[in-house]
Amino acid sequence: MPTAISPLAPASFPEMPPIAGVRLATAAAGIRYPGRTDVLLALFDPGTSVAGVFTRSKCPSAAVDWCRDRIKNGRASALVVNSGNANAFTGKSGRAATTLTARIAAEAAGCKIDEVFLASTGVIGEPLDATKFADVMDRLVAEAAPAAWQPAARAIMTTDTFPKGAAAIVRLGSRPVTICGIAKGAGMIAPDMATMLSFVFTDAPIAPAVLNALLRDGVADTFNAVTVDGDTSTSDTLLAFATGAAAAHGVARIARRSDTRLPAFRKGFDAVLANLAEQVARDGEGARKLVEVFVEGAASKKSARRIALSIANSPLVKTAIAGEDANWGRVVMAVGKAGEPADRDRLSIWFNGIRVAHKGERDPSYDEAAVAAAMKKPEIMLKVALGLGKGRDRVLTCDLTKEYVAINGDYRS
Repeated sequence: MPTAISPLAPASFPEMPPIAGVRLATAAAGIRYPGRTDVLLALFDPGTSVAGVFTRSKCPSAAVDWCRDRIKNGRASALVVNSGNANAFTGKSGRAATTLTARIAAEAAGCKIDEVFLASTGVIGEPLDATKFADVMDRLVAEAAPAAWQPAARAIMTTDTFPKGAAAIVRLGSRPVTICGIAKGAGMIAPDMATMLSFVFTDAPIAPAVLNALLRDGVADTFNAVTVDGDTSTSDTLLAFATGAAAAHGVARIARRSDTRLPAFRKGFDAVLANLAEQVARDGEGARKLVEVFVEGAASKKSARRIALSIANSPLVKTAIAGEDANWGRVVMAVGKAGEPADRDRLSIWFNGIRVAHKGERDPSYDEAAVAAAMKKPEIMLKVALGLGKGRDRVLTCDLTKEYVAINGDYRS
């Protein structure tokens, strides 16, 4: 695992207030590495709503299948997350491990087994010994406490170099409600729903159907607009929990998407998702540059997204940025291969605000020294204008360095 913290990491873990109705605890169960904190338990007050989005991989983990089968009920009492082992591609033993994990948690917490949600991250293809949860579960339940956000975020890390958290306080009518989220993710990041693992919590009283709609809308331009290496995980899971505890302070339940208070909540909810998604890009394995790819003038927003992803996932573009080379030729290549409408002779390209190519050729005012200085910055804005229509979109990614190869070359060792 990496030891050096990403140079793109936030200066510190954010201040995150407690969420009424949520208690957290962590433990070292020896899932893969002895002595490493690798289990997170979250306990929820009765009546907590839950919604989720999951990987669209055709080879999902056993925990993803478990959650999909139970998310329709819309109620949650507990969440168990382990790192070190993804419990993916583990056959019948993987399914048995999810059942045993949920049963252990349900018995310790005194809740229904179908209200226990699970997530696993780590090595794919290795059996998960779920009996190890029994050794720590009673202690986790006894020690669970509010606001243990940073330990919770650390417990779910794999190749991450820093814990990821974000929070927002918004008003529903005249009363404040709190939203907190944690995430993990650094490699195998090209989500088709969310990110590797992310969990968002609020005390707002929100019906499961409304929470589900918020979540599905919210991931579109946040987690689904992030890529590190173009690989979609088997384990991608984003769960949102709404305890409803704010109702005790006069906040009326949100039961319909037409509720006039919902836009204010959505703004804070989406801000937490966006913050976490950016932290995933900042912690891309081996990353030294945060890269925002912005495409405008496309035939449609969908077309702009596809072109932006083609650029963001190109190893040639990413290695050029790692080498601080504004290689617009590689960007042209990525635009051309995307399979979307494009006109070479209308294409313009900028790196950090400096136009390097215009109308199908190198910009006549191109200044190598100015561009070289701009490429040394830790954050790179790569903008492409197609000149075809009004479609626009943006995607976050990072550069591709030798460290990425080193991390993934010995990940299972």
